Amino acid sequence: MNADFTGRTAVVTGAAHGFGRAISLAFASRGANVWACDVIEDELAETGRLCKGTVRRVDVRDKRAVDSFVAEASKAKGLVDILVNNAGGVLGQVGRPLEEISPADWQAIYDVNVTGAFYLSQAVAPGMKAARFGRIVNISSGAGLGVSLTGIQAYASAKAAQIGLTRQLAHELGPWGITVNNVAPGFVRSNPTTEKQWESYGAAKQQALVESIALKRLGTPEDIAAGVLFFASDDAGWITGQVLSIDGGK
Repeated sequence: MNADFTGRTAVVTGAAHGFGRAISLAFASRGANVWACDVIEDELAETGRLCKGTVRRVDVRDKRAVDSFVAEASKAKGLVDILVNNAGGVLGQVGRPLEEISPADWQAIYDVNVTGAFYLSQAVAPGMKAARFGRIVNISSGAGLGVSLTGIQAYASAKAAQIGLTRQLAHELGPWGITVNNVAPGFVRSNPTTEKQWESYGAAKQQALVESIALKRLGTPEDIAAGVLFFASDDAGWITGQVLSIDGGK
């Protein structure tokens, strides 16, 4: 695989820890100029130190902040070459009965997982079109292809919607040489939320989860980063609109 990104500018959202940090480090180690963002400033600063990249506090639900961030990242060469829409999650929510979900709770999860990916893609598109090159990789979840282990309706729905956005943008942007693909991770202990989820299962359910995986182990953030690097590489130049499940085998 041609995984040399020297001279490329890569924007990674949700980069304070977990998948986002692993993806940022993977690109940086292969020569990319990394611009990383998140709303968790202390851990984001550590990501910046580790990958020697540029970090900014950005709420991906804020279009003005997104546009400003992308404009800054694009300034040196006029475009962002690679965008990884990793920001998302459940925002501290837990599974509850359908009738207990407020409109605000529903919309918050949808906005961070889908609207943010739309805003970032919208912001990088003009530069990518002008260069007739671009790589957009969205990070969804196995929840978007089936059901969510969290039981959170908005999360499963938002990740499915993000996969739909991936396919639509792939067809829209393809004529300019821009690929848009999606990585759907299985359960990975990658951040405080997934640690809390893992602990809530107890020993028996934890073992059952591992046994349900073909490879009989949980994945790592680095496993997810490897899939992102592939989609961003030159070797994936004729692959677009696809969803790659990285889940150890289901």
